[in-house]
Amino acid sequence: MTHEELIPVIRRLSIEAGAKIMEIYNSDDFDVKVKSDDSPVTAADEAADAIISAGLRAAFPDMMLVTEEQADSHSAKGDTFLIVDPLDGTKEFIHRRGDFTVNIALVENGVPTRGVVYAPAKDRMFYTLADGQSVEETGDLSPEAIGPVSPINVAASDNAALMVVASKSHRDQATDDYINKYSVQDMKSAGSSLKFCLVATGEADLYPRVGRTMEWDTAAGHAVLQGAGGKVVRFDDHTPLTYGKDGYANPFFIAYAPGVELKSA
Repeated sequence: MTHEELIPVIRRLSIEAGAKIMEIYNSDDFDVKVKSDDSPVTAADEAADAIISAGLRAAFPDMMLVTEEQADSHSAKGDTFLIVDPLDGTKEFIHRRGDFTVNIALVENGVPTRGVVYAPAKDRMFYTLADGQSVEETGDLSPEAIGPVSPINVAASDNAALMVVASKSHRDQATDDYINKYSVQDMKSAGSSLKFCLVATGEADLYPRVGRTMEWDTAAGHAVLQGAGGKVVRFDDHTPLTYGKDGYANPFFIAYAPGVELKSA
């Protein structure tokens, strides 16, 4: 599998999954179930996962695949693999807030190197090209035809007036205490992996996450941010956030534009 082969496939599958998600989102009602970890799951999560996992397995049968909705994939071991969160921001979906995303990424040697983040309710799509540069695609986002793309790059941050983005559903005192260490011009709240993309486009400088996440929540956004010149590090020691960890659970982390002067935890 080459990067040139991968990118058109993950772009198309994210759009097809997004169309199915929006079909369910715009219906009169949908069922919400609760998984063993008390997180919600809907028919949209499951339908999107079926589209993406079938497509990836057909295109790249020899590549290890980890996906949130298939628990048996969580025991797979490796440092190079495809990783999927078919609907990140299920709470945003349930409350019809629009801040949910489709996420597909390639992790190579523990680093997310290529990925796509698609927010179907917001008509925003971000992904890495084969060469690693991140772009935002505009237009009608057809599965078969790539529309206009614009390279995205992180901001040249002003440490006296930072833009910070934080979670809509998981904001807490620990997050606020850390943000208060910075000179903040303005705050944004966003759901799901869109927070990485707002840093990638320069719409925000800093996204600290003091809370539980899994690798499938972050890998695609991490890849997009990295391809726009940004970084993601552990909250505790500012070393790079790596992937393929036991159980696929992340430590707390900070996503940021490199011009930001990071404060200690």
